Amino acid sequence: MNVDIIDNRVVNALRRSTKVRVARHTVSRVCTTLNIPGPRRVVNSRKAKRAFDVTIATAGLVVTSPVLAAVAVAVAAESPGGVLFRQERVGLDGRTFHIHKFRTMKAVHDGSLVSATGDSRVTRVGRMLRASKLDELPQLFDVLTGDMSLVGPRPEVPVYVEQWPDGLRPVILSVRPGITDPGSIVFRNESDELAAAPDPERHYVESILPRKADIYATYVRDRSFAGDLRILKDTVRAVLDR
Repeated sequence: MNVDIIDNRVVNALRRSTKVRVARHTVSRVCTTLNIPGPRRVVNSRKAKRAFDVTIATAGLVVTSPVLAAVAVAVAAESPGGVLFRQERVGLDGRTFHIHKFRTMKAVHDGSLVSATGDSRVTRVGRMLRASKLDELPQLFDVLTGDMSLVGPRPEVPVYVEQWPDGLRPVILSVRPGITDPGSIVFRNESDELAAAPDPERHYVESILPRKADIYATYVRDRSFAGDLRILKDTVRAVLDR
């Protein structure tokens, strides 16, 4: 084999290696300058968050299994229809999935996407489940499947996602949606606000949705493991204070 060919291969390999090192160094400097996490830190953070989600969701399902069974019986006994409510939502990277909740409404209704306090479609058991947030417990299964996280922007239906500001949509969809987030705490009395509006659905789209989008995007930009723990603690406190 020609020695010159070997030398050229070695030189080219060294050049490629040098470019990779320079590129990594440049990315690292840019991330440091802009005060954002670098690629390796982001990957490690996502793995840690996912491990935490799976651990807590598994433990939560085991601990609450008697509650899940009791709620399922109560929902089935009060009105005909399935025990669970499934609805298409938009998740990580814009992929759609089906969220799961205990059914809180009559099986047959007009299909309006928002529900205000006093909504006649909500059953008696459903009102109690909504007040206690027990209707959200089946979403622990959505966490296990990887569609959701414990903490993250609440997933919306596709028609509402389309109405998020163009500059915020990719930011919000860059993480898994969550069972709770800062917006869930801020808008814990959302149904009361909707009930006071002449047109609840229009009020949701024009007033509540933009405010939620801002909160979602702020969470994504500032998120941290310690911050998620605070959100979980604040969520429990908000539910107990109702």
